[in-house]
Amino acid sequence: MKPNETLLKSLLNGNGHKNNGHHHDLADEMGDEHILTDLNTPLRADAFELDDELKIELIGKHFEQIMHILGLDLTDDSLKGTPHRVAKMYIKEIFSGLNPQNKPAMTLFDNHYNYEQMLVEKNITFYSTCEHHFVPIFGKAHIAYFSSGKVIGLSKLNRIVQYFSKRPQVQERLTNQIGEELKNALQTEDVAVIMDAYHLCVSSRGVQDTNSSTVTAFFSGKFEKESTKAELLKYVEMKTGI
Repeated sequence: MKPNETLLKSLLNGNGHKNNGHHHDLADEMGDEHILTDLNTPLRADAFELDDELKIELIGKHFEQIMHILGLDLTDDSLKGTPHRVAKMYIKEIFSGLNPQNKPAMTLFDNHYNYEQMLVEKNITFYSTCEHHFVPIFGKAHIAYFSSGKVIGLSKLNRIVQYFSKRPQVQERLTNQIGEELKNALQTEDVAVIMDAYHLCVSSRGVQDTNSSTVTAFFSGKFEKESTKAELLKYVEMKTGI
């Protein structure tokens, strides 16, 4: 049997996971904890052996089964296209950041303006997905850096945030992934990321707290100095008047 056929059979049969009672009990116990296992998103080695179209087909079939188990009538005109729509949305949109082919290309330019002060891109809207319950995380990201002689197009800062957001995430990991990528892309240690987000796993289920948000931060290089952090926070809180 070919490797792809073996993987396909495994995916269709749901093999590779021991879904016994103890496993479910442990998952329920840990489910509301904010667990971060690694800086890297946990992906299998064979994550990209299937192409996008086949993944959409497989996810559509599995989601159809979920809807069937829930008791929904899949012959209804409003529902019969839902499995394919959800599958396409997973692969092409909300989890598109899993595929390294979708990583934005980074082009640096010489800092001809000799701008040596802090550059801040604030209020970048992002949408991500909680990897514990597969419900939305959304909020604002604020990015800052000091040029090391190179600058990057402002839209690329937004694209970096979107790329790492479009995958199942934990907010701490998301913040660190963006920070590390900016250091590499900008060729500088002087990078900061602040993220303020709402988690639907907190507001729409569990404790159902609709008011709380979660703030995470990444400070590197010059931003580890308290005075520089304070300057950044002043910019982030500043009203634009626009």
